[in-house]
Amino acid sequence: MSNSSSSPGSMKAKWGVSSSDVLYHFGTIGMSVASATVTTQPLHVLKVRLQMQLVGQRGLLTGMGQISMQVVKSEGLRALYLGLTPALMRSVLYGGLRLGLYSKYVRELAFESHNVLMKIASGAFSGAVATALTNPVEVLKMRGTNSRGPIQELQKIASEEGMAALWKGLGPAMTRAAALTASQLATYDQSKQVNHPLS
Repeated sequence: MSNSSSSPGSMKAKWGVSSSDVLYHFGTIGMSVASATVTTQPLHVLKVRLQMQLVGQRGLLTGMGQISMQVVKSEGLRALYLGLTPALMRSVLYGGLRLGLYSKYVRELAFESHNVLMKIASGAFSGAVATALTNPVEVLKMRGTNSRGPIQELQKIASEEGMAALWKGLGPAMTRAAALTASQLATYDQSKQVNHPLS
C-alpha cells in the first residue's frame, strides 16, 4: 500500500499536478508574458523617459508623441527596445514563478476546497517569493532603459554601489506584489469556482 501511495501516478491523483504539468504551465505562462513584454516594451521605454525628463529642473514637459519622435530621430528605432533583455528575463521568471507557485500551492493546500484565506495566503506567498527572486532583474530593467545594456549596467552597479544595490526597494516591492497577487489570483480562482463549481 505504501508503494502505490508514493508512485508518481498516485501523487498526480492525490495532488492533481505532475512535473510535466508544472513545466507546461510555466512554459505557457512564460510565452504569453514574453510576447506581451515585447509588444509593450516601447511604451515602457517612453514611460521612463517621460518620468525622467527635467529631473531636478523646471521647464515645459514634453508629451509622449513628441518624446517618441525625439527618441526615434536621435537614437533610432532600436532605442524603443532598450532594456528588453532584462525585461524579458524578469517577466518570464516573475510571471512563471508567481502563477506557477500559486497554482502549485493552491492545489496542494486548498485543492477541492473553498478556503479563501488559504488561497489569499498562497497568492501572497507566490507574489512575494517571485518578487524577491526577480528584484535584481527588475533593477537592471529600470536602469537599462535609458542607455546601457544589462551587462554594462550590472558592472556599473556592482562597481559603484555594490551587489546589494540589486535588491533596492525589495521591501515595498514584496509587500505590493504579495497584496496584488493575493487579491488578483484568489479572486480569479474564486470566480472560476462560482462559474464552474468543483465536484
